[in-house]
Amino acid sequence: MLQRARHNTLVETIFLLVVAVAVAILLQAFAIKPYKIPSGSMEPTLHIHDRVLVDRFSKRVLGREPKIGDIVVFHPPHGADFTDQSQCGTNGEGEGTPTPCSKATPEQSSQSFIKRVVALGGDTISVRNGHVIRNGKQVSEPFTAPCTGEICDFPKTITIPKGAVYMMGDNRGNSDDSRLWGPVPLDWVVGKAFATYWPPSRIGGAG
Repeated sequence: MLQRARHNTLVETIFLLVVAVAVAILLQAFAIKPYKIPSGSMEPTLHIHDRVLVDRFSKRVLGREPKIGDIVVFHPPHGADFTDQSQCGTNGEGEGTPTPCSKATPEQSSQSFIKRVVALGGDTISVRNGHVIRNGKQVSEPFTAPCTGEICDFPKTITIPKGAVYMMGDNRGNSDDSRLWGPVPLDWVVGKAFATYWPPSRIGGAG
């Protein structure tokens, strides 16, 4: 009887471990995924090597679309990485008066980026001193770092295509974002970052 009880306990333990692993895999695939901040483009809100949790469930299962101010993980347009230069300038944008990139390349990159949603489909946008002018009004953005550099001013107004979002880093002077490679189709959004879980001193909301 004792041997049988031990055998049953072992089988039960193995079963529970299998279930736990399966639940963890399902959570990563459909619900929550960890993400490590790779650069300083979201400072001061998120720091390099911070780790955040990303809600994939709301986007993939419930169909929730990003809102203004959300910090989201997404796949940028092809050409947004360092190995393939942005193709936005091939249509004449970026020459003469600086113009935010209004059209993305039709293919998505395999990389994952994290930025803040600053405009939705149908909005108009320009950028002055790193601050967003959306639908003709300057947006209050106390979370941004002071902007210095060549990408702080894009005075020409563009319209964001329907079914897309415009992404910018909070560190406006040091962020490779939609200004350079265009809006992001909603289908390329992975999910919203909702919490910072590492390091311990940074535990809290994702901003």
